[in-house]
Amino acid sequence: MPEASVPPSAEVDVVVVGGGPAGLSAALNLGRARASVAVIDAGRPRNAATLRSHGFLTRDGVPPLELRKLARAELAAYPGVQVLERTVATALKCEPDAATGVRFTVALEGRRPGTPAVLAARSVLVATGLRETLPDLPSLRAFYGMTLFSCAACDAWELQDRRLALIGETPDLASRARLIARWTDRLTVFTNGADVVDTVEEAELAASGIVVERRAIDDLEGERGTVTAVRLADGTRVPVEGGFVRPQWHPALDFLASVAADRDPEGHLVVDGSGRTSIDGLYAAGDAAAPGPQQLIVAAGQGARAAAVLVHDLVGVRTAH
Repeated sequence: MPEASVPPSAEVDVVVVGGGPAGLSAALNLGRARASVAVIDAGRPRNAATLRSHGFLTRDGVPPLELRKLARAELAAYPGVQVLERTVATALKCEPDAATGVRFTVALEGRRPGTPAVLAARSVLVATGLRETLPDLPSLRAFYGMTLFSCAACDAWELQDRRLALIGETPDLASRARLIARWTDRLTVFTNGADVVDTVEEAELAASGIVVERRAIDDLEGERGTVTAVRLADGTRVPVEGGFVRPQWHPALDFLASVAADRDPEGHLVVDGSGRTSIDGLYAAGDAAAPGPQQLIVAAGQGARAAAVLVHDLVGVRTAH
């Protein structure tokens, strides 16, 4: 989709921060409601390494990049929607406004000519998703998104009945192992030396045929994106045919530092069932408002729902849902 031409500063009904499925879905529905919308897209999706995305009805198996291209093409039909590519929201301010009740300003940094320095809006929808920190293994990125994944619901079908690894250092590792065991009876949990699976959990996993390997990992082995073994620090090789890692996820909300919106203990924005935050005019959808990553279709649905409620709020028709 060609990028819209915008002046050095601009004012719109809604700024959508984030160009993933939640943000693009919200922009589509806002555009159809004749709202003026600016989508701020940094162009760094969390699933950039994923070759195929799954679970999205009518688009099962589509590359994530292709899904974004299809969405951008659809947005091009709505003249009220502009997408600012390779642009980052650096700060958000919220001030009272006599006419609309509240006015937001979003400071931007962009890498394309014509990117505005500031956008003003009546409402802001945050759809920035998550940043993830993967286990610190030298070769992990060579396999991530091809034969190693983070989402069982998204990718376990393609790995079913294989010898799988689950690598992580988080307290929920045993719970994730029980989930992945739906797709295979040959699973080894690697804690990489971290004390995150207690003896009771290990016994429960063992009763289901799941092996817990507590020794530290040196690296992964394989070629051309296909992992073939986990190599331990003592030289032991554990053959595998794929698997999952447990990243640590962090909401990408640094630009909200000056806004006192309610957060949960993990830093996600607290919203009601319709995406409203504790600040009037500020909404959130997708991973920014939910602990842990969601499937693309869930995030897209949340963006559509938040957009519908936002349109009602813009015209003063308050809905309870």
